[in-house]
Amino acid sequence: MASKRIKLVISDLHLGRGRTLPGGATNPLEEFYFGQKLVEFMQYYSTGEFRDSEVELIINGDFLNCLQVDYRGHYLTVRTEAVSLETIRSIIVGHPEVFEAMRAFAQMPGRSITYVVGNHDQCMLWPAARAFFDEVVGASVKYKNLVYFFDGVHIEHGHMHEAANRFDPKRFFLKKDLPEPILNLPFGSHFFIDFVLKLKHVHPHVDKVRPFKRMIRWAFWNEFQFTVSSFFKLVKYFANAIFMKDARRQFPVKRILKVLAESAIFPDLSESARRILNDERVHMVIFGHTHVYQYRQWGVGKEYFNTGTWTDITSLDIPSLGKITKLTYVLIEYPEDGSKPRGRLKEWRGFHRIEEDVAVS
Repeated sequence: MASKRIKLVISDLHLGRGRTLPGGATNPLEEFYFGQKLVEFMQYYSTGEFRDSEVELIINGDFLNCLQVDYRGHYLTVRTEAVSLETIRSIIVGHPEVFEAMRAFAQMPGRSITYVVGNHDQCMLWPAARAFFDEVVGASVKYKNLVYFFDGVHIEHGHMHEAANRFDPKRFFLKKDLPEPILNLPFGSHFFIDFVLKLKHVHPHVDKVRPFKRMIRWAFWNEFQFTVSSFFKLVKYFANAIFMKDARRQFPVKRILKVLAESAIFPDLSESARRILNDERVHMVIFGHTHVYQYRQWGVGKEYFNTGTWTDITSLDIPSLGKITKLTYVLIEYPEDGSKPRGRLKEWRGFHRIEEDVAVS
């Protein structure tokens, strides 16, 4: 009998330095609280009915939250290979159980890992970062800079479909007039590090609330001084960005205006997915990036999935008011009759446990 063949697609876990910093203090910027559930996820798809299966784990971007991890106390927009490598090391130290489980998963027969780079883990474009990650998991990971395509399935993180976070595919690194190469971070990454992170030190969940417009209205009435102050700082930031000349960041005025026109905290990528599905070779598109799980169909056999996030989201919509935590992923199965692979949007609930620590930030 042929063994079962499946692929698991996860995205936007945003692993940082861990819930507890080396000195013992709580890390207010950590967003990933589900390490044990992720360990169980990999164990489940390695045992029982899946023991003899061919299983590929596809990490569809923003697995490592490199943008939100400091380098020796500083949050940098200048990311050399050495800085990126130390950032990744600190994340791995912060989540030892995850990487031990990943190593155990990768070393089992029939298991493989594919890593699609997202906008928060752009550091994984460096050769040294990939070599180190391979060493940690004890296997040769397959890396995809932008898109992973197979058997009519198109997988990418999704950041390339919005102006703020789009990479320059012809120039991943900046070298001209610089002592050593650095990552060519998109405008959104600079904005996140230089502006949003300062807000998150005061309100860690400021970028985890949706709809964003309702949060602004709520903040105006309940955090008036903070909101008005942040607005004027935002205007100043964009004014400086327009007139700044720096070899380490190159954003034409046209690009910045496009960022402003398209700006959305939770962009809807369904139209981008529909355009990709117009290609007769593609029958399934899987994105992440938006942090909102989604499923849509266009015509017969044309499907779009968004894997959502493994971090907490706060909803201000009345039907879903409150904190939302859904560890969603896409399961791709290959039918025994040899027909095209089929996808299903699923939620991982973990193994039953009587008690667990409360996530406090």
